[in-house]
This record gives sequence, structure tokens and C-alpha cells, in this order.
Amino acid sequence: MKKCLIIGKPHVGKTLFFILFSKYLGLKELLVEQNLLNGDRIHKLYTFEEAIKSLCASKPFKTQYLQSIDLNLPLLKGNMKLQLVDGTGLTEGIHGDVSIRRGMVQTLAALYECDIILHMIDINSYAAEPNDTMNGFGCTDIQLTQYGLSHQAYVILANKIDLLDSRTKLAQLQLDYPQHTIIPISTLSGQGFNEIKAYCRFKSKYV
Repeated sequence: MKKCLIIGKPHVGKTLFFILFSKYLGLKELLVEQNLLNGDRIHKLYTFEEAIKSLCASKPFKTQYLQSIDLNLPLLKGNMKLQLVDGTGLTEGIHGDVSIRRGMVQTLAALYECDIILHMIDINSYAAEPNDTMNGFGCTDIQLTQYGLSHQAYVILANKIDLLDSRTKLAQLQLDYPQHTIIPISTLSGQGFNEIKAYCRFKSKYV
């Protein structure tokens, strides 16, 4: 089974994408495996409404440990098994909460073990000069783009494209990172989901 990790800074839409992309791929309900920081693994069954209410929040760091869903990715002949993994948001520097720090370590460990990397950013916060705000594009994102150069399956998901006033920031991102695949998406509307499915389907055959 191929492992696909959603990674990025806090509050850019990773967990909502985790839920809604699974729905887009045809799941009727979510059986989520939660890999707790004490080493325990538990399974919880959610409707999509329950998952959004329980797993998402208006404040950052709702996700403090790895959680995953097993998916079937349609191929020409049958299906490809894909494990979609959601982790703790990564920040600049050392976070003051020990549980969040441990969740970040767990997420970084998953980064080195996964087959496909979905690096999500909030395109509205993108700037040519990186900043160190919680959700802005900063050193953490730059380090992920650098790591992506050595990975066979790395893509930048420019989320919240539906909230962008103009395409200037997206054009600047594409200009700054021409060596990477960039997919503009809206988690809320599902824009870009078909392109992500096609990317994962293609990469799953070679990684």
C-alpha cells in the first residue's frame, strides 16, 4: 500500500482536505486510524459531518498525532491501495507545548517514510519574501520544497485558491518553484481534486 502524507503549516486546510478528498474518492463514511503519541493505535468510524465536527477546528493544532484513511485509487485495471495520512502542522522554531512538539516529530518521521508528499500551503499567504507568521509561507515551507527536490513524488497544493483576489500570488509561486508540480486547489469546492487524484494515480505506479 502506498502512503500519501499531507504536510504543511498549521491551519492551511490539511485535515479538511483529508476528509473531503476521501469523500471525493467515493467513501461513504470514514474509518480513521489514529496513531496516538503513546504508541496506541485506535480506529474510529465517522460520517463526514461527524469527522468535520470532531477533527477540524477554527484554531490551529487540532491534529496532534498522525491519522490515516485507507483508500482505493482507481486504475485502468483494478484499484491501487492508498493510505492517506494527516499529521500535525509544522511551525518555525520550537513550540512551547510538548504534545505539539511530539506530534511534529511524529509527522516528520512519517515524511521520510511516505511514498507521496502533498505539501499544502495557503496561497493567500504566499509572498516572494518568506515570513515567519503561523500560516504564512516561511522557512518550514522552503525546507519542504528543498526536500521535495530529492523525492520522486512531491507536489505543492496551493489551497484556498477560491479566496484569491488575483492570480498574482499563484503566478509568483510558479515562477519561484518551476521545478515543482503545483496544483491550485480549493478544499471547500473540490477544485483541483481530479488533478490530485491523477497525480497520485500516476506516481503510485512508479514510487
